[in-house]
Amino acid sequence: MSENFDKYSVVLKGVSKFYDDDEILKSIDLELEKGKFYTLLGPSGCGKTTILNLIAGFLEPNKGEVYINGKNVGNVPANKRTVNTVFQNYSLFPHMNVYDNVAFGLEVKKTDKKIIREEVKKALDMVNLSGFEKREVSQMSGGQMQRVAIARAIVNKPDVLLLDEPLSALDMKLRKSMQVLLRDLQWELGITFVFVTHDQEEALAMSDWIFVMDKGKIVQQGPPTDIYDEPINRYVAEFIGESNILKARMVDDYKVEFSGKVFDCSDAGIAKDERVEVVIRPEDIKIVSVNDADIVVNIDNILFRGVFNELICFDSSDFRWKIHTTEVFEEGDDIGISIEADNIHVMRYNESEDDFDKRIEKYAQGESDG
Repeated sequence: MSENFDKYSVVLKGVSKFYDDDEILKSIDLELEKGKFYTLLGPSGCGKTTILNLIAGFLEPNKGEVYINGKNVGNVPANKRTVNTVFQNYSLFPHMNVYDNVAFGLEVKKTDKKIIREEVKKALDMVNLSGFEKREVSQMSGGQMQRVAIARAIVNKPDVLLLDEPLSALDMKLRKSMQVLLRDLQWELGITFVFVTHDQEEALAMSDWIFVMDKGKIVQQGPPTDIYDEPINRYVAEFIGESNILKARMVDDYKVEFSGKVFDCSDAGIAKDERVEVVIRPEDIKIVSVNDADIVVNIDNILFRGVFNELICFDSSDFRWKIHTTEVFEEGDDIGISIEADNIHVMRYNESEDDFDKRIEKYAQGESDG
């Protein structure tokens, strides 16, 4: 980790957080460059919201240090930090109209009223709420209230904007439009955004850089394309997008065996005969004739997904394949599949399937976040 902290908007150095004997964060190191869109991604309870609260000053670490713009903010209260937070539940003042909600922070700072009017107008223009100044927030839709909350945050011109699952309560269409709005806002403002979500689609669509979290640790970080195409382990592969994950054996550099066949791959540097897993994305599987197939599968179920059909298939070993295609087939059809070397990603095997499956089941039950 670099010691030149002033080049970053936010730095966490060796940060740990405990609640009683429960270690929520485990020696987190994190550097956020100025002017980028970052996402903390993971299931409930992984610690992503705790990181946000440490940056905001709502919590203090038990170990480690938090820096904002190169300054250690360990003794700086939340209201003195150059950050603002947009919450999932909006946290608007119900007795105030839109203008008064957005202007509140500037009023507290005793800003000149003419400047307040100018800045509120700019902020509302940015979130497409020009003309809503006198509207009571109780009369607004969820999407409109969220935009008011964003305007209230950006009007203070923070160095860092923290967003704690701000879109989770919105319907799908509105959520997608808000994704575009937030991405455009970040580009226009040029400040650092830190976005917390458990939705991998949001993370992939919006982020410059993603931190994938599990059990209080950052397990992988990088640009969205790297996280999606090169997951470090089964947990990341399953959490980021849909995957076919198969037990495999490394035969040699660029050679891996699974489903009873040796395939060319793009990975090297793994010991010969080492137990590994391979991940193959459903959209990367090519359907071919049975005679030309690497593997023959039988279609058990077909799910219409709008822009593609999802085929659920089984091979001779009863492995359940998921394949995305625009071609039309019937349940019960035998089809051939072929997989190119660049679409086979080899991962080291590091955890028991039992432990992995238990954690995925726990996530599916929607436990509260940490």
